[in-house]
Amino acid sequence: MIELEGVPELIDPVMVAAFEGWNDAGDAASGAVAHLDREWKGEVFAALDAEDYYDFQVNRPTVWLDNGVRKITWPTTRLSVVRIGGAKPRDLVLVRGIEPSMRWRSFCNELLGFAHELGVEMVVILGALLGDTPHTRPVPVSGVTSDADLARTMDLEETKYEGPTGIVGVLQEACTHAGVPAVSLWAAVPHYVSQPPNPKATLALLNRLEDLIDIRIPLGELPEDARAWQLGVDQLAAEDSEVAEYVQTLEEARDTADLPEASGDAIAREFERYLRRRDPSATADPGDASYLRDTAGGPPRPPKRRPEPEPPAASTPDGAAGGSGSGSEEASGAAGASGAQEATGTPGTAGTPATPESLEKPEAPEPPGTPGSSPDA
Repeated sequence: MIELEGVPELIDPVMVAAFEGWNDAGDAASGAVAHLDREWKGEVFAALDAEDYYDFQVNRPTVWLDNGVRKITWPTTRLSVVRIGGAKPRDLVLVRGIEPSMRWRSFCNELLGFAHELGVEMVVILGALLGDTPHTRPVPVSGVTSDADLARTMDLEETKYEGPTGIVGVLQEACTHAGVPAVSLWAAVPHYVSQPPNPKATLALLNRLEDLIDIRIPLGELPEDARAWQLGVDQLAAEDSEVAEYVQTLEEARDTADLPEASGDAIAREFERYLRRRDPSATADPGDASYLRDTAGGPPRPPKRRPEPEPPAASTPDGAAGGSGSGSEEASGAAGASGAQEATGTPGTAGTPATPESLEKPEAPEPPGTPGSSPDA
């Protein structure tokens, strides 16, 4: 039985989860949850036992000094709560961690236990994949679910993916079997500039999350970071004619495919987001979340430096466009991403201007899994 001492009764809670590793190209998904936690000053109330789920030779602990005393931070998954103020207050349960090395079913059951005890109404899992999408165009983000009714009511895609999956796909199916509404949001990251962080993809995921659960998210410096990131990639691409030509090819293909999207629902969503940001009553109060004790202890976790596994083929996330991270698992054709590769480099931090240092040659990768299949979400 999970006992949550010190956690007050939550208001219309939604669980938002992201996991570093295979499902997190460019650290876009984990960066989105980190941004929510930072902007709303999340209070950690629980952490899963690292011994149960992680191989420490794959995800190594880190040593740090606390007033001259050496301490160890173990890789794990932590849960925090943030309260969104405004005219319609509600709470978010943020789950941020690393894709577990073992015992995935027990891992998902433990998270679902927390969701049940906290009265979570819906679980939203964020992911990102590498694909054939140009950095100069809006980041494709798609939503998928295994629930046919939820797909109809929330204008999502019902997943049809078959093939290798990661913890995002496994957790979504666990939610479905437990009767908890679950949605996966996938962002497609250009495979030729895969180094994290990718603030533009993080921003796209947050915008889609706003639309999905009808909240206003304070973006801070993220829009400016996204612009700086794109300018940096523009400069690098301009220095390599082969990359520049490849980007132009991707732009032409994307523009042709997106012609129908230039009107109707797409414009309506942008206009609604504009109105929501102009409404003073919708402003969230980041100070409302300091009502929990941080029982995890220790200082903020230092940035991780870890190798990442080879990603699978990028396609439709369990039926949705934009699949899993450094090896997406479920992305849909809408993301315009086929050909995912491993996202290399160290995890970035959302909110830090990201200027890529290099571009990968425009070669569609051959990731493991079934080529052309959509990542499951």
